[in-house]
Amino acid sequence: MNNLFAKKPLAMLLAEMKGENRLRRVLGPVTLSSLGVGAIIGTGIFVLTGIGAHDKAGPALILSFVVSGVACIFAALCYAEFASMVPVAGSAYTYAYATMGELFAWIIGWDLILEYAVASATVAHGWSHYFQDFLSIFGIHLPKAFTIAPFDYDTAMGHFVATGAMFDLPAIVITIIVTAILVKGIRESARFNATMVGIKLVIVLFVIVVGAFYVDPKNWQPFAPFGYGGLSFFGHTVFGQTDVDGTALGMLAGAATIFFAYIGFDSVSTHAEEAKNPQRDVPIGIMSSLIICTVLYIAVSAILTGMVPYDKIDLNAPVSNAFAVVGLPWAQFLISLGAIAGITSVLLVMMLSQPRVLLAIARDGLIPESFFGAIHDKFRTPWKSTILTGVFVAIMAALLPLRILAELVNIGTLLAFVIVCGAVLIMRYTNPQAERPFRVPLVPLVPILGILTCIMLMFSLPVENWWRLFIWLAIGFLIYFGYGRRHSVLAKLRQAEQK
Repeated sequence: MNNLFAKKPLAMLLAEMKGENRLRRVLGPVTLSSLGVGAIIGTGIFVLTGIGAHDKAGPALILSFVVSGVACIFAALCYAEFASMVPVAGSAYTYAYATMGELFAWIIGWDLILEYAVASATVAHGWSHYFQDFLSIFGIHLPKAFTIAPFDYDTAMGHFVATGAMFDLPAIVITIIVTAILVKGIRESARFNATMVGIKLVIVLFVIVVGAFYVDPKNWQPFAPFGYGGLSFFGHTVFGQTDVDGTALGMLAGAATIFFAYIGFDSVSTHAEEAKNPQRDVPIGIMSSLIICTVLYIAVSAILTGMVPYDKIDLNAPVSNAFAVVGLPWAQFLISLGAIAGITSVLLVMMLSQPRVLLAIARDGLIPESFFGAIHDKFRTPWKSTILTGVFVAIMAALLPLRILAELVNIGTLLAFVIVCGAVLIMRYTNPQAERPFRVPLVPLVPILGILTCIMLMFSLPVENWWRLFIWLAIGFLIYFGYGRRHSVLAKLRQAEQK
């Protein structure tokens, strides 16, 4: 039982940075910020804005982004403190190991796999929609059998329906391309990402500036057609309206749905081991990317709901379709191109982060280090786990619908944020003298607010997401007690000391 809650000493974490089996330090503050922006702006702004406005919040989606952004700021400050203290791969997994013990670390590590791998599949799904929208401009249409997942969830009917397709081919192709880039090296990945980020920021600014001339204030009325509520507790709405299938509607429900749009700033912390000056650069990368993207999200959601009535927003390619509706088909070309570049960078950063979490878990012996901890001799990347991640993402993106993937990612990410905020409180108590190049202000207020806001958003998700989370964690427990506990490096060290 003691081994289950054994904590990894800070000295042991810091010693890992000096080993030969570590990653290459090549990332500066601008590159890290670019990775953060690259991870955040993509499917959230180009795809989920449509779902959030059409299905959940209406024009009040603007406030939904504010609520989600505030929750993320609390969590981001906590991530920044930990990343400056322990600049190694692993992100929230590593922080939990140092503060809560091995079992909690495994739970959050397994949860991060849910976040990054499933998020990557969601992003690949969104990329496919915009790529097909881009091809349609030139009159090119792929066979229906290879355009979408074989089934989807019909909210009006309340059950799954067959789409008539076999799998999503474009999603598979982009996943293979990104996997190849990631195996090549972090420097090449960062350069590719910076190019994609530059293109999509230009397009986002184009949407805001040009779209402002086509905003009709009447489209913002009513501003909150589903109300400002949407808070539920395990599927039972406690504040706000409900849909025909019993799911919560309103501004808070919209915030929970589009929370996926903010996933990415935390991925900056997974690259702490590759930062040149992690104590300074990682906090800068986390906070700057989050602030920039929050402002852009609020602006784009205001423009989108002002250009097109919320109930007529296209779900698959909402932003480019909005410009086609107001008579600017030429803009559809630019936006679709920008969306493809933007979503590509998100996919790259999400798939870049996943193998680094697996690397941290493998170093601790909880999963086979010979595979997941293998670093390529030339490229200095975790190449085996990168390829496995690519296979996993391609299969999910090809076969699962967008709605299921997005909501599954949200609950996993929110759980990670809750644990990181709690870990800051614990570390302040257990290691008050530890060096903290960046310190969360107003402790314990900020971490407590982070915990409460993230839990509120978790409860605002449909109840089936909780069941999916419980099933995922149950699978994780089987792996931990079947393999991880017996091969734990920390447990073996403790046993050796006792002898």
